[in-house]
Amino acid sequence: MEKRAERLRDVLEEEILTGVLRPGDRLEELLLAERFGVSRTPIREALFQLSAAGLIEQRPRRGTFVAEVGPRRLMEMFDVMAELEAMCARLAARRAAPEDLAALREAHEACEAAAERGDCDGYYYENEIFHERIRDASRNEFLIEQASALQKRLKAYRRLQLRARDRVRASFAEHDTIVAAIEAGDAEAAAEAMRGHVTVQGERFADLLASLESRTAKSA
Repeated sequence: MEKRAERLRDVLEEEILTGVLRPGDRLEELLLAERFGVSRTPIREALFQLSAAGLIEQRPRRGTFVAEVGPRRLMEMFDVMAELEAMCARLAARRAAPEDLAALREAHEACEAAAERGDCDGYYYENEIFHERIRDASRNEFLIEQASALQKRLKAYRRLQLRARDRVRASFAEHDTIVAAIEAGDAEAAAEAMRGHVTVQGERFADLLASLESRTAKSA
């Protein structure tokens, strides 16, 4: 059931990102269940996950609707995410045990394999594991909880961002710098590299907004 809900979430997330489902569109559990040929239980779980990620809004007595996140709000969320992830990287460089470093290296190599295949979606999933390994190595449960919660809110936008031209290649090169700093125990270098990796500014933010605007225009 959990895997089915995750697959449904991915399909609906993709449709929201590509503009098939637009901000303000209503999502009916019964209609979605009929469309996908499933019961309402996995649909309900998929919608719950999308709500937790901030992609939809569940309004009491009114229904479930595709949410709209404005540019300013999106920038603010990425700013906070960059600082939380930088803190995780700093602590990981100081606290990572040998098994943490081995797990991080394994995740890094999985990202490399996806990047070499040109598999953007595969890289997206491996990238999630990569960041999770760094959060785990921070050994700070409260920080892990906060960073993970915000990561769920931003994951769809990070997925869209990875589809920008050459972004996967650049992302992997940034991972390489982060891993090297953590393995060397250089806390400040790890934090700085991670902050630059996650922060979305200038051309990168413009590219992300262009992708968001494109999805709306295509569905108009």
